[in-house]
Amino acid sequence: MHNGVEDIGYGRQFKGWYDRLIPDDGITDEAVEGLVALHPAPETGTLEFGVGTGRIALPLSARIGQVTGVDSSPEMLDALRDKLKDGGDVEPVHGDIRTYTSESRYGLVYCVCATLSILHTPEDQQQAVRRAADLLTPGGRLVIETHNKPPILELHEGRTRTTYFVPYPEPGTGVQTHSTLLDGGLWHCSHILYQPDGTTRVGSELTRLTTPDDIDGYARAAGLRPEAHMARWDGSPYSERAPMFICCYVKP
Repeated sequence: MHNGVEDIGYGRQFKGWYDRLIPDDGITDEAVEGLVALHPAPETGTLEFGVGTGRIALPLSARIGQVTGVDSSPEMLDALRDKLKDGGDVEPVHGDIRTYTSESRYGLVYCVCATLSILHTPEDQQQAVRRAADLLTPGGRLVIETHNKPPILELHEGRTRTTYFVPYPEPGTGVQTHSTLLDGGLWHCSHILYQPDGTTRVGSELTRLTTPDDIDGYARAAGLRPEAHMARWDGSPYSERAPMFICCYVKP
């Protein structure tokens, strides 16, 4: 707990190198473009669940105006505040996405980069979706991006454990991941980041794998109408082979 907010310690593990886990290969730009296109009306406000270091919120705010970003990690929010010294219109808020409340309502609430999967039970995931639904304006949209369960299971080829490497553009750099499937649909990953100066960093994360049907169930229970399933931010339709999926919901 930190100031009454439950913190799993993600930010402490990845402090100083979280942004390096996602290489600069257009993923962020594509997500920002997608969110701009999905926003029903920027003047109605924007809220991110799991803002982290502001990888999405900062460039998005340059396009549509202020973004309110909620995160349970003090370290992640400190990194965001450091970035804000160079500009940006993001309001960092220390809070729990399962319980966050505000007098404001938003036209767009989004939860990307598998933030929802960091909640390890269906009940906690449901609670976060319900919180998002409560914070939407009528006609507002909820957008969720998270890991796609089928390709992760396929990657393991029937084994409980596997290891894979993702190279980065710089010579000798990349991320090696030791991946373990656990009971209850949980997925544990330990990452080793190989940096240009020859040093390494190590961090682990535990997530709960879901399908679009799971998220649809949470959304319907929260009073939202399922709108679309996508494989990419460019609007490509959902595919079981895509590493991530995106779901969109509208509040009647």
